[in-house]
Amino acid sequence: MNKKQVVYQVFTRLFGNTNATNKPWGTIEENGVGKFSDFSENALREIRDLGITYIWFTGVPHHAVIRDYTRFGISNDDPDVVKGRAGSPYAVKDYYNVNPDLADDPAQRLAEFRALIKRTHEAGLKLLIDIVPNHVARDYEGASTPEGHEPFGASDDRSVEYARNNNFYYIPGEAFRVPDWRNGYQPLGGEEHPLADGTFDEDPAKWTGNGAREAKPDFNDWYETVKINYGMRPDGTYDFDTLPDGFESEDYRTHYKFWKDKHLPDSWIKFKDIAIYWLEMGVDGFRYDMAEMVPVEFWSYMNSHIKIKNPDAFLLAEVYNPDEYRNYILRGKMDYLYDKVEMYDSLKHIMQGQGWTDHIPVVKRHTADIEHHLLHFLENHDEVRIASPAFVGDAEKGKPAMVVSATMTTASIMIYFGQEVGEPASENAGFGSPDRTSIFDYIGVPHHQRWVNDGQFDGGQLSDAEASLRDFYRRLLNFTRQSEALMGEYQDIHFYNKEHTEWYNHHVLSYVRWSDDERLIIVANFDANDRFGFELKLPSDIVQKWELSDGGQRLTDTLFGSEHILKVDGGRAEVRIDIDPLESFILKVH
Repeated sequence: MNKKQVVYQVFTRLFGNTNATNKPWGTIEENGVGKFSDFSENALREIRDLGITYIWFTGVPHHAVIRDYTRFGISNDDPDVVKGRAGSPYAVKDYYNVNPDLADDPAQRLAEFRALIKRTHEAGLKLLIDIVPNHVARDYEGASTPEGHEPFGASDDRSVEYARNNNFYYIPGEAFRVPDWRNGYQPLGGEEHPLADGTFDEDPAKWTGNGAREAKPDFNDWYETVKINYGMRPDGTYDFDTLPDGFESEDYRTHYKFWKDKHLPDSWIKFKDIAIYWLEMGVDGFRYDMAEMVPVEFWSYMNSHIKIKNPDAFLLAEVYNPDEYRNYILRGKMDYLYDKVEMYDSLKHIMQGQGWTDHIPVVKRHTADIEHHLLHFLENHDEVRIASPAFVGDAEKGKPAMVVSATMTTASIMIYFGQEVGEPASENAGFGSPDRTSIFDYIGVPHHQRWVNDGQFDGGQLSDAEASLRDFYRRLLNFTRQSEALMGEYQDIHFYNKEHTEWYNHHVLSYVRWSDDERLIIVANFDANDRFGFELKLPSDIVQKWELSDGGQRLTDTLFGSEHILKVDGGRAEVRIDIDPLESFILKVH
């Protein structure tokens, strides 16, 4: 039976940084930066022992950065089209190389990344990197593009807005103009820089990454990026073959054969070649940024080619429209999609005191047919930290939601580095505001740094509360990746207990999970203040399905080991639950 996958997203340049200066807009020399080499055998072992199966190394492909690497043959980037000093990982400048900031020796940066791949695998982990299909850096160069391939845009006809095999869309007759800065913003915080002159040479201008078609994009547009053309005409019609009806039920081999004799837009081929390049290097899969901004037919082509190369490749996509989930899974051949709009948003409202747990079983029903293809999370680089005042201001309030995220469905689970020690992201890094750990600037991550403990990766500087929180995550995630029941059957008992049990209320959520060899009763208390005591009841059909005989059945909490007794009598069953604020039980029937 398949088990759940547990993904650890780590912002690569921040993970091993032990510098605590945290100066806004600080340089590498001032604020420090993490390296590939920080992921030592010890660090990787500790990540694995947390209960992790995959590491998503965010920010690996070479993106635009404000640092002089010209002695390594790397051109300087213009602060007028780079967000922050360290740059956005989603403005890739060279898809065939890695971020020079991450290397001890930038001249050997690819070799250092290959060594990290090897260490990761030797630690018993697999790894993902980003592919950003919708856009590239405004100053994309592709300087490391292999012989026989071309960088994006190299052969484009720039005299027209659109051509099928152009990689970009153009605005003929107009040159690019830098946005008007707002809210006191200045590139590099106003620091003088020879290229920070309010201009960037791009003539004709290209469409901006979010689809903006003005030569002078707005400050809130993705002005640091340009939109990739997949053979979609400016009016939205397709200039490529579409998938036949019924292809949602076909496997990746059939999809691969469908595209084999088709004449395809050039951008499709370029991104497929990029994916194969990284697979051949040893990468185990990809996280696709803003996948729904790219036609689903491209994903059928891309993912079927990847699966032919490596059937076990892990393909995770950022898709936010629940109405499109099935399209990208079944026709686009994605393995996993973010479940933000359904599960994450619902849990967030409950954690913030704005909703009832009654809604969660309803959310589960919406995606029951595809839940194995979803990925649950409470934090990632785009979302505010749980411990941030902008979310709930207390990492402990994430515990019941994390139990539900990990155990309610067959979806896999992800955490963001620092989440397990309550990182609040309160630093003013430069570009953007606190509440999210900065992805644009050089910065230290204080709570996480206390776990790093000057490179020992042993939590030696954690407070008791931080160490306790990490212990909770370790227990939960290790159980999650090992349990067979969490990939088996589910039944709601929440509404049954609301109707039949005194003191049970909408702050509590309960359900059962089971397989042939494992039966679980899961109870979570989302209330941060009140302790509840009640007799939790199992419906008679569960008693029958589990073939429970009359008498006392021993239960053990798989998280912290407390013992309970399930009393079974004449087809009815109940267990006494005394549950503290924010406490959860995963009770295993013996």
